[in-house]
Amino acid sequence: MNRSGSVVKYLVEYYAPDRENIMVVHDDIDLGIGRIRIIREGGSGGHRGVESIIYHLGTNGFNRTKIGVGRPRYNEPIEDFVLGPPYHDQQETIKGVLCSARDAIELFILDGVESAMNRFNSLTISEKEGER
Repeated sequence: MNRSGSVVKYLVEYYAPDRENIMVVHDDIDLGIGRIRIIREGGSGGHRGVESIIYHLGTNGFNRTKIGVGRPRYNEPIEDFVLGPPYHDQQETIKGVLCSARDAIELFILDGVESAMNRFNSLTISEKEGER
């Protein structure tokens, strides 16, 4: 995933979408588990996959859906944490967040980024229940 920019560049060159119609979905350790944040543009926040996309596209002007995964609990390296399975007690929350991310992307496609931001940026999925 740290080299995903070349693939995104290929897809953008092939399909030639308007920049406002691009949505990149990625994990975010600075966003708590059970949260989604939709943004229009910005820096990489240290996310190497996003850094690669910005580098290959030559711009940070694309939409993102950030899925909060929180931080490691047991001092494991960040790479091991984000590439490994979620903690057992967070699996239901992750399932709920992924369903909400799917709904957010659908709303983005149908009504635009503003609508998706307004509806989903304040949403928190319960850690224990995996529900909104």
